[in-house]
Amino acid sequence: MTAYRHLHTALWVSDLARAEHFYGTVLGLPKAERFPFDFPGAWYQVGSSQIHLIVTEEPLGQGQPASGGSKAKWGRLPHVALGVEDLEAVKARLLQAGYEVQPSASGRAALFVRDPDGNVIELSSLSPPQP
Repeated sequence: MTAYRHLHTALWVSDLARAEHFYGTVLGLPKAERFPFDFPGAWYQVGSSQIHLIVTEEPLGQGQPASGGSKAKWGRLPHVALGVEDLEAVKARLLQAGYEVQPSASGRAALFVRDPDGNVIELSSLSPPQP
């Protein structure tokens, strides 16, 4: 088998309106058309891929690695990585909205943020694709 394209990443969320505010307003991702499933959720477009938010009633953990405690590097947790054009502008928007950010431990131009349900999102400085 050869995988040739990433289609989507699905994330559990507990409060759809709160999650939609984070992904749609704070991160500025465009909403994608969603199939009429029998469970609540929302889809967001990221280039040719998508993030699927799926509402769950199960309690969501805050995912910490086995060692490192609260000072653990978020980049070592399961996460979704997105390339952004202006990392400093994204960082300013996140901080203004009240989200804690953690710079990449590698020293590269990247940072990590947790969505309202604790899902870790990596944002890396990336030039936009050329037509």
